[in-house]
Amino acid sequence: MGIALPLNRVEDAVFPSAGKLMALDVGLVRIGIALCDPLRLAARPHSTLTRSSRNADFAHLAQIVQRGEVQGVVCGLPLNMDGSVGPQAESTHKWAVRLAQALRALLGAPLPIVLWDERLSSFSAQELARQWPRHDNDALAATVILQSFLEAQRRGDPTGEVILLPVLK
Repeated sequence: MGIALPLNRVEDAVFPSAGKLMALDVGLVRIGIALCDPLRLAARPHSTLTRSSRNADFAHLAQIVQRGEVQGVVCGLPLNMDGSVGPQAESTHKWAVRLAQALRALLGAPLPIVLWDERLSSFSAQELARQWPRHDNDALAATVILQSFLEAQRRGDPTGEVILLPVLK
């Protein structure tokens, strides 16, 4: 049985309304990475990071944030199919909190991170493989997560609830 995580709606939270976003599909071995354009019209796969150490992974992600002028991060939250929070979602939540802390230290300023329901993103990523054949499923799953977030924002519907990690001042 999973723990209950505090949930906030995106529009009630402090999250940038403009600029590039980076999405992450966090796995035990790899992290899929996707970016969107500054107008937030479309997500595209960026790369897949094979995990090594937490510090090296966070440093790599900070470089992408700096080079890409990223304004916020959308991190996939692997909820159970019934919407409940299980061990994998708990682990991702803890990792995302550490990422927020690391990015603040590495970048010298806080970067907001939203956890977004990623159910079925891996399945949808397989369908995207025809459009982006040079990218693996991890980067494509991150693309699906980001595109889902962007579409929900355009509709003014955050599609349920998300977690906005606290931005430490």
